[in-house]
Amino acid sequence: MEYLILALIGLSAGVIGALVGLGGGIILVPATLFIGINLGWIDGITPQTVVGLSVIMMIFTGLGSTLSYMKKKTVDFKSGAIFFAGSAPGTLIGAFVNKQLDLPSFNLYFGILLIILATLLLVRDYLKPVQWFVKRGKKRMFTDIHGHEHIYGYPIWFALLLTFGVGFASGLFGIGGGSIIVPAMILLFLFPPHVAVGTSMFMVFLSAIVNSITHISLGNVPWLYTIPVVPAAYFGAKMGAYLNNKMKSETLVFALRIILLLLGVRSIVDGIWG
Repeated sequence: MEYLILALIGLSAGVIGALVGLGGGIILVPATLFIGINLGWIDGITPQTVVGLSVIMMIFTGLGSTLSYMKKKTVDFKSGAIFFAGSAPGTLIGAFVNKQLDLPSFNLYFGILLIILATLLLVRDYLKPVQWFVKRGKKRMFTDIHGHEHIYGYPIWFALLLTFGVGFASGLFGIGGGSIIVPAMILLFLFPPHVAVGTSMFMVFLSAIVNSITHISLGNVPWLYTIPVVPAAYFGAKMGAYLNNKMKSETLVFALRIILLLLGVRSIVDGIWG
């Protein structure tokens, strides 16, 4: 029964993660913690093991969705490599800090992060893109399928600082980092949304490799649980990348905002009074 539950969680994480560029960990971590610990339906779940499971999953969701977005030519590999260079050290540090967290502390900090991410998703449609970073950074150009040209860019020093923080959160909580970097890419660096999602998933793939090596060395990966999660998440990621070009994601993003807010509040309550 627990393998079926994990497969369904992995499938959902893959679809949603690839569709809006979140990586999937932001879905898998709170869902697995709640079902595994609060409901007791999955044995052996701790904050460390669920993060280890999440980072292994994100290798495959990142790979599956990156391959799909490559075919659509919406992956900026150069930018993804720069962002990865900033996030990799943060990922390593976050993974080691994770080892020191007990369940109440993890729930509290993770809940705060979920609410911050939900707020970012809530306000990003109402914020005006910032031109400052593009004007002071190296400009890049993308031509979409309709022939429209998009100019975007960023100062490399700022991108490295930003992605270091994203990497730290990724290593600490087992999330892909896309939930933070995608709004930043769109609002600060003026990335076209489809390029932001594709590039984010490429960065998630690279970061997850580094992240997983660290968590494997720390003994955080429940290998038996990767059996249902990885194939389901990989298939879900391919499906999410396909749906990305077939539908508007506003409805899904709206639902995700509400889900993240509810999960964040519950996580904070569990952290304080759990």
